[in-house]
Amino acid sequence: MPTINELMGYDTWANRESAVSLIRASMTPERAGAWLAHIAGAEWLWWARIKNEQPRFAVWPTLPPDRCDREFAELGERWRGYLDGAKAAELERSVSYTNSKGEAWSSRVGDILFHLVIHSAHHRGQIAAAVRAAGGEPAYTDYIHAVRTGVLVPGL
Repeated sequence: MPTINELMGYDTWANRESAVSLIRASMTPERAGAWLAHIAGAEWLWWARIKNEQPRFAVWPTLPPDRCDREFAELGERWRGYLDGAKAAELERSVSYTNSKGEAWSSRVGDILFHLVIHSAHHRGQIAAAVRAAGGEPAYTDYIHAVRTGVLVPGL
């Protein structure tokens, strides 16, 4: 099974692939751009919660695809640095936060990171469907594709 480090590396790659596909598209469906920006906003929100910082963006920011790509690049560097220095106990640490509905919660860091990967994949699927419906070719962001093509090397 991939480690959380590998999954976060995949998440960064796939998010950037989606951003690049929208940057290159002759016409970007409005909802696709909104979902892409939401992925960036949500990842920054969770980064802020884990690090006990102020969020960089709202959970649904208005960002163009090229800005999203830059944000994903920075997030990828931050997640990699954070996870490279983290001990196993860090993934078990609880983070307390208030969600967008004003509800107080506490979640383990490992669960948050796994959520990010799944959350992003969900919205990348929505982006791909919107791009295809508009006559475009969406990014190919399957995990297995990244491994088969050598973009990701499990275990490294």
